[in-house]
Amino acid sequence: MPAGEALEGLRHWHPPRAEGAPSPPVEADLVVYGGTSGGVTAAVRAARAGLSVVLAVFGDRVGGMTSGGLGLTDTGHPKAVGGLARAFYDQVAAHYREPAPRWDFEPHVASDTFERWLADAGVEVRRRQHLEAVSLSEGRISELRTDDGTRYRASVYVDASYEGDLMAAAGVSYTTGRESSAVHGESLAGVQPSTNHQFRFPVDPYRVPGDRGSGLLPGISPDPHGEPGEGDHRIQAYNFRLCVTTSGDRLPYPRPAGYDPDRYELLRRHVEAGGYELYGRTCLVHSGPHGDVFDMNNHGAFSSDHIGANYAWPEAGHARREEIFQDHVRYQAGLLHFLADDPRLPAGIRERTREYGLSPREFADSAHWPPQLYIREARRMVSAYVVTQADGTARAAASDPVALASYVMDSHNTKRVLVEGRPRNEGNVQQSVTRPFGLSYRSIVPRPGECENLLVAAAVSASHVAYASVRMEPVFMMLGEAAGAAAAHAHEDRVPVQKVPYEALRHDLVAGGAILDWPPPATGAR
Repeated sequence: MPAGEALEGLRHWHPPRAEGAPSPPVEADLVVYGGTSGGVTAAVRAARAGLSVVLAVFGDRVGGMTSGGLGLTDTGHPKAVGGLARAFYDQVAAHYREPAPRWDFEPHVASDTFERWLADAGVEVRRRQHLEAVSLSEGRISELRTDDGTRYRASVYVDASYEGDLMAAAGVSYTTGRESSAVHGESLAGVQPSTNHQFRFPVDPYRVPGDRGSGLLPGISPDPHGEPGEGDHRIQAYNFRLCVTTSGDRLPYPRPAGYDPDRYELLRRHVEAGGYELYGRTCLVHSGPHGDVFDMNNHGAFSSDHIGANYAWPEAGHARREEIFQDHVRYQAGLLHFLADDPRLPAGIRERTREYGLSPREFADSAHWPPQLYIREARRMVSAYVVTQADGTARAAASDPVALASYVMDSHNTKRVLVEGRPRNEGNVQQSVTRPFGLSYRSIVPRPGECENLLVAAAVSASHVAYASVRMEPVFMMLGEAAGAAAAHAHEDRVPVQKVPYEALRHDLVAGGAILDWPPPATGAR
């Protein structure tokens, strides 16, 4: 089968088959919705504490972005990573027979590690489970239903989805987009003029050069740039983190159905204007111990980030998300095909691009393309503690931390518009944190008076700015572990998640190797 045709079979959402006779509810002490890295650690932590646990995975693969192509981990300060997250990176190192921890790895190594953890812990994993609705009774989730007719009943639930779908269905307060600078007093909030991943050369933005009436080139929005600090509905761009290789068995980038080279005319003009050296390899970072395996990320003004194409994702239903997913596949596959084959580009760019190709050793069941879209941001809960820029700059500190974040506040661009007649990307934030900072237990549970038996491991309570640091995979793993440990307390003590005793939870987390203070105690330093 030609690569392009195989790519057409790649799906985010697998519509359910026709329902048969109703089946009995699936019952457990804990149901975790979302097979992300945080979903895995939540399930494993609770199962090791003695709970019966079911992990409902949206697709077929567990691990989210950690097993979905993000082969180089954004760690921030390595010594701020503890507990199951640290154990994961230690076991990755053991796989490669190298000193621990190891922060770069191949996707299949992550997937195999997570699958082994789940099996060893006795977690029941159910795949292709897509939330349809929840039932609530007296402020608690009483049942979760998926679109194939499966019903889940549990004492406690964890929403580990990147999108916060279960949280939203349960009526928990949340937000999307970018707050204005006035909401939390954040200088980096809202509209932000970008200097990073920016056009370095003037490029004519019109379909017919010099003719405004011909319309803007694809990828440029007619929206205004906006005033710095102004809030809006926009979120940072998504892409796929491809696993690529220079090995002799590499696979050529597929030409997607409906390929339109005009979609990349803005890139071609940027090259022509002087951006020759910016294209060809895009952003490649080593992934695993082999010198020929790489994780491909966004880099530059026009790259794998599909800027402005994801605004509807957070609130969209499954079918609409599938449309957005497919558009991202076509965009990124088309971009790589364009860089490798378009005769209007300099031969050097095409040759450099063709030095790389998809790794045949990864994602064999999805045309060697990762099935996980990089959902960098979607819904964010609004709870009794909102993590903000003040936490990242040490002007505020949570009294009840359950994990540390330490990576830079890193938001990718959110839109591409015209400024003085030239294309400009907007929204990129790259701000170092003052030091690793604690994430409050209150930021992973709904505010008092809202859902009493739900914890949130990914779509946590944070501003757009702070979430740009929180959103890293090691942090999701640590938050998932905290959610799993708290779920065990809530189940065993029969208390709302908001009333789990923090000191008892802290004791359990620290006993498991969690790092909750900075600098860490000498005995806990790693």
